[in-house]
Amino acid sequence: MATGAPGAGGATASGKPVSTTRVAIQNFAFSPATVTVKAGTTVTWTNQDSEPHTVTAKSGAGPNSPTLDQGATYQYTFTRAGQYSYLCTIHPFMLGTVVVTP
Repeated sequence: MATGAPGAGGATASGKPVSTTRVAIQNFAFSPATVTVKAGTTVTWTNQDSEPHTVTAKSGAGPNSPTLDQGATYQYTFTRAGQYSYLCTIHPFMLGTVVVTP
């Protein structure tokens, strides 16, 4: 599920703190390519390239951004443990992974 404003922090409706991790999209790559987070963490991708990109789960549940122009951000909160592989549908050689721990 996508969440609110870029860099949004604070607490969830249950009062638990919200953790965030950032991934840059630059030089036609996700940086870092792999991140490990705890369940409940929101990952924020920011497109720093002049070309548009997406953040799209390779299969099943996961991130599914609209096209991100330069400077645009996308957030997704990972609520379940697992490994989530994703790519840019415009440039499918761009690959990334989010590993979610309990």
